[in-house]
Amino acid sequence: MFARTDRLLLRPGWAEDAPALFAAIADEAIVRNLASAPWPYRLEDAHALLGVERGSEAPAFLIFRRTLGAPQLVGTIGLARHSDGEVELGYWIARPFWGLGYATEAAAAVVAIARDGLRLQKLTAGHFIDNPASGRVLEKIGFRDIGEVAPRYSVGRGTLAPCKTFECDLGRAGATATPSGAFLKAFCLAA
Repeated sequence: MFARTDRLLLRPGWAEDAPALFAAIADEAIVRNLASAPWPYRLEDAHALLGVERGSEAPAFLIFRRTLGAPQLVGTIGLARHSDGEVELGYWIARPFWGLGYATEAAAAVVAIARDGLRLQKLTAGHFIDNPASGRVLEKIGFRDIGEVAPRYSVGRGTLAPCKTFECDLGRAGATATPSGAFLKAFCLAA
C-alpha cells in the first residue's frame, strides 16, 4: 500500500531502509514518546521493525519528504489492530522535521485510507501528556479527546506514563476533514 500527498510519499519499509530509519529515530526525544520503541535504539531494532509482517488491514508506512532528488525519510506512521478489535493510529517524525506539518499531512492520508480504503468505522490514538504537539495533530485531522488519561507503558522510558486517549468516528460526515495542503493525491491498495 502506498499513498502520496502534496509533499509526502508513504510506502512500506524495506530492509535497505534500515540505516535511514535508524538515523531518523535514534533520538531519545522521539523514542520516549512511543509505546514500543526501545531506548537506546539500535540498527538491529530498525531491521527488526522492517521485518515485521503487516497485513493489509493494519498497514505501516515510512514517511518520505518528496524532493527533486532522492526522497528523504522523515518518520513512520501506521495502524495497529489490538486484540480487542480496536485500530490505533501511531506515528513519529524525526526532530529536524518537527513543526513543518508532516505528521498532520501523513496522518490525514492514513485516516483517508482507513475510512475509504479499509472501510473502518473508528480509529483510536493516544499521546503521552508531556507530548501535547501530538494531540494537536490528532485534533487537526478529526480526532476528539475522549477525556480519558490512563497509564501506558513506554519501552523507551522503561516505565508507565500518563497517556491521553482520542477517537475518530470515520462514519460521521466531516469527521476527517483534510487539512489545507495535505490533499491525498492517490493511494493504491496493492499489498
